[in-house]
Order: sequence, then structure tokens, then C-alpha cells
Amino acid sequence: MTGSIAPRILHAGESCLVVEFGSAIDLGVNARVQALRKRVEASPFPGFVEAVPTYRSLAVCFDPLSAPDPDQLERLLLEMSEAPLEAGPSGGGRVLVPVCYEGDFAPDLGRVAEHTGLSPDEVVRRHSGAECYCYMLGFTPGFSYLGGMDATLETPRLPEPRERIPAGSVGIAGKQTGIYPIDSPGGWNLIGRTPLRLFDPDRPVPIFLNAGMWVRFVPIPMGDFERLERDAARPDWKPEVVGEVEA
Repeated sequence: MTGSIAPRILHAGESCLVVEFGSAIDLGVNARVQALRKRVEASPFPGFVEAVPTYRSLAVCFDPLSAPDPDQLERLLLEMSEAPLEAGPSGGGRVLVPVCYEGDFAPDLGRVAEHTGLSPDEVVRRHSGAECYCYMLGFTPGFSYLGGMDATLETPRLPEPRERIPAGSVGIAGKQTGIYPIDSPGGWNLIGRTPLRLFDPDRPVPIFLNAGMWVRFVPIPMGDFERLERDAARPDWKPEVVGEVEA
């Protein structure tokens, strides 16, 4: 089983250790990544700075002047890594993300439909019908790499990346789907846009989605987009979480 591979410690400079749990994109592997992250954050060692998860590893950053010596820190992380996983849901709550799959918000919907042999409506139905898991953030602040998309929607990246993709754009690249949190370049196939702000430095918690969360896309008509966009801009706005998702 992929998730049963023994963890491996790698040194990334003098102030970071990387704990690897496998070599594949796998829910079992990522569950171990998230479990170690929670343990380290709940019981930080002296000098701990932050823990950054990826698909299959956790980067543990620390102040080398106040942290335990490297050998001791390695033993501590391995001990925490090998603790049994807690029973129950593998991630956090299910977050509902409204998406308008219409007009200029979906310039590549036709391309995905043509590549997959599905109608545009069926692409939308299948994209919004899956529970997607946020494995990690990267590329730009808050960019979510979501797994669990319907496999029939797999579509290669664009041959020529765009220089500017609007914030909130929802895209497909290979087997993954994701949401652009800020205006940025990118080569994913854009099939819709959410009115939510995935990254807002003025909020107490700037990043909307985080690794370990589950996402369900909810289709909305163009007429609802501006109203929801205004709602999401309020200082007191919070994401809608509708319960836990079982592993």
C-alpha cells in the first residue's frame, strides 16, 4: 500500500527538514502528511517556525539557533510520523465554492468538451459532482491543487499559457482542477469562475482554502455572480462549510 512506506528525512539547508511519505499523489500518503503537520503544530518543538505540506511530504522549518540538534530533531519527527493515524474523516469540512460556468468566465469549456467527447453541460455536471480534496497550496498565495476530479475530464494544459488569468478562475490541467486566487499567468483550461476571494491579505485569515480541506463546486448563473462577489468582499464573510467528508 502506498501509504505504508516508511517516512524518509531530507535536509533542505540548515533550517528545514523535509519528511517524505511516498512518491505518488495518494490520499493515504497525504493523510500522513496532514497528520504530522497537525502534530507538529499542536506540540511545537523549540525553534519551530512553520510546517508546509505538499502532496507527499512535509517541510518543517525551524530556527537552527534554538531548535534541537539535527539528529535529535530527526528522531522527534520520525517518532511523530510513525504514530498511528487518528480514526475519522481524512480532511476538514466540505467547503462549497460557487462557480459560474458561463460566457467569458469559461473560455476553455469548449476545448475540454471537445477533448473529452462530452457536451459542455456534461463537463459542468461532472466537474461540480465530485468531492475534490486540497492536497497542497503553491504557485501563488492560496493556489489550491485539487485532486478527486472526475477522471473523464482529464485534459492537457494549454499549448500556450496565458499572460494573465483573472482571480477566481477555475481550471483543469491533466487530472487536477484548481482555482487561481490572484491575477496571474497560467496554462490551465479555464472552465468557470468563482466570485469568492481565495486570497485577501486584509482578512484575519488571508487564505480561503487550505491543504486538507474538501471542496464541492456549486454551479451558479451569471445573474448571481455579482451579488455573491459583493457578499464575499464583506469583512465578516466566512466560507460555507457543510460538514465532514469521510475518507
